Amino acid sequence: MLHRRGETAFKAMAGLWMALALFTFASAASAEPVRIVALGDSLTAGYGVAPAKAFPVQLEAALKAKGLDVVVENAGVSGETAAQGLARLDWSVPEGTEAVIVALGANDMLRGLDPKATRAALAEILARLKARGIPVLLAGMKAAPNLGTEYRARFDAVYPELAGQYGVLLYPFLLDKVAGLRELNQKDGIHPTPEGVAVMVAGILPQAEELVAQAKAAAALRPRR
Repeated sequence: MLHRRGETAFKAMAGLWMALALFTFASAASAEPVRIVALGDSLTAGYGVAPAKAFPVQLEAALKAKGLDVVVENAGVSGETAAQGLARLDWSVPEGTEAVIVALGANDMLRGLDPKATRAALAEILARLKARGIPVLLAGMKAAPNLGTEYRARFDAVYPELAGQYGVLLYPFLLDKVAGLRELNQKDGIHPTPEGVAVMVAGILPQAEELVAQAKAAAALRPRR
């Protein structure tokens, strides 16, 4: 009887220590900001706007205003296609990245590239990030009306189909409520003003919050090194 009581007490104590260790680890993990990389083109890089008004900076501020401790790193390169984003994926998304916003494809569309090529490049990006256990938010793009109904149908389908295939978050159109509005775009009619970027951020913010939640959940399950 005494032996059983001692064994029970030992198990209870071991459980207590395990719970304490998990709590300590979770507390330490939550003390670190969630590292997000925004992988994109000029819309991410902040073409034509001050660095402090670029999309990653404004998004980071919006997430912090929601009480979320994050760092959003700018990995946007103006003029890049999805294939070029794929080519630099490994060094643009370094070790320690906890979430990625993929915002590529606008230049593919503007150049009239085959949507099959855009899809293939984006699919490889999503597959490689999934293999690394990194949650992704796919920021979609839509084709301009002057490219014709057939091209628009093929291009616009790329993003929702890939999001479903790879099980990632989707924001269907990064330029929603910005595209085509003169007051929210620079003189070129393509790149948003700082005010336009703010509209972009407001639109994607709910999905970005969910991305942070997914990153925290993934970090909690990741073995400590």
